[in-house]
Amino acid sequence: MAGETLLIIDDDLDLKSILRMYLVKEGFKVITSTVGKDAVHLVNLHKPSLIILDVLLPDIDGYEVCRLLRQKTDAPILFVSSKEEDFDKILAHRIGGDDYITKPFSPAVLVAKVQAHLRRKHTSYQQNFVSEQKDRNLVLVFKDLYIDKLSCIVKMKNRNISLSAKEFQLLCLMADNPNRVFNVEQMFENIWGEDSLGDYRTVMVHISNLRKKIEPNPSEPIYIITLRGMGYKFNAFDQ
Repeated sequence: MAGETLLIIDDDLDLKSILRMYLVKEGFKVITSTVGKDAVHLVNLHKPSLIILDVLLPDIDGYEVCRLLRQKTDAPILFVSSKEEDFDKILAHRIGGDDYITKPFSPAVLVAKVQAHLRRKHTSYQQNFVSEQKDRNLVLVFKDLYIDKLSCIVKMKNRNISLSAKEFQLLCLMADNPNRVFNVEQMFENIWGEDSLGDYRTVMVHISNLRKKIEPNPSEPIYIITLRGMGYKFNAFDQ
């Protein structure tokens, strides 16, 4: 966490100076402002990992600042305020705040909260990364064929290939399971649903269309291989 940038928006100069001293001592880089109107610009410029935001500012209130910031960043926002009413605390959380600290408070306590929120943020990112990895590879590459499952982008030799939704789903099904043989019924049930009423020949039509789009020579396919009497498989090229 040391070295990360924090943004403090508060018009209390004494408090801001004390907080900066404590946070810099812990290894943070601290950016400050006394007005809310600069918040979006500072976030775009410095990409802070966490924001400390006063509710009562001289130009616009902290709640409106939070609404604007939530369109630009998912960094934790810690409200600080002399307002103690439950309504204010509830509103702060409803509009995207992550914590609400009532003034006066101990700077050491705020530093501890900052560190706790950053730890939670980093843990969440790590968990999301692991989850994505468990969801198999999001980017698949086979020779000249590139498949980005997250962005639904397919390229052949760096040229974008336009696929229909079902063509893309069918391609991902096979590419996720290279060298596995799928019969037509299995492919239909996976993509169209086992309860769907349809003609299995639609699978063969989609396979034909896919080959026309991704195969260098559709009459001699190297990616989608036919096994007569068995079905189709995606060539892993010994990956």
